[in-house]
Amino acid sequence: MGVGGHLHQRTIDTTDLNTCMLVRVLIIYIILTFTAVAFHENTFAVFELKEELQIRIMNLWELFQQLEYVDPHQRAIVYEEIQHIREEIQRIIDELIQHDHTQHP
Repeated sequence: MGVGGHLHQRTIDTTDLNTCMLVRVLIIYIILTFTAVAFHENTFAVFELKEELQIRIMNLWELFQQLEYVDPHQRAIVYEEIQHIREEIQRIIDELIQHDHTQHP
């Protein structure tokens, strides 16, 4: 209870509350964007390459699984696909190393 026995009630305006929340979200968004961009100029490109590398590795795993049940005449096709995926993986690794060299000369 307040002074003199009166209960002080405070009214909260919902527009002020929404504005404060919007400002907080914008500040957090700006900070996260700044930190993501500030560390490396090629951050998104590196992220995409790593994601592509993971996909290729999963593709390679699936091809090795196919070798367990594929017909003998289709085995050569799977070997060709494995070789193709190996070349793509090597290309992606080379690009990741190139990005690293440009960031850390």
